[in-house]
Amino acid sequence: MSRPVSGTFLALVLAQACHSIEEYFTRLFEILAPARFVSGLLSEDLRIGFAIFNCSLVAFGLWCYLGRVRRGSQSARALAWFWAIFELLNGSAHLVWAASAGGYRPGAATAPILLVIALALAWQLRNSGSQRGAHARR
Repeated sequence: MSRPVSGTFLALVLAQACHSIEEYFTRLFEILAPARFVSGLLSEDLRIGFAIFNCSLVAFGLWCYLGRVRRGSQSARALAWFWAIFELLNGSAHLVWAASAGGYRPGAATAPILLVIALALAWQLRNSGSQRGAHARR
């Protein structure tokens, strides 16, 4: 995987870390039923369950980066696409939720950052895939 693509991937994982911090401090786990449910599965204390889930998510992203994406393993491209799509959906959902509520909702401040970086990653992956295909046809 090219250095620019792997750099954008890492930026997306770090943006997710910031997003998770925003969600924690604005207590998403108390407001949004799915977050409350997942947090409750991991701990009776929703704050701890939410922290465990989000730390695990970011740790998975860092594992993807360090173990697969940066090294350009066979699964790197699929993992990068997974993260791009996941964060596009995540960022979009937060913004739609805030817009439908007519104001700020937890996660809405960092959601645009997720969207921009996820779109950049998807664009890079799409372009690197078409370049690879062009070289294969020659």
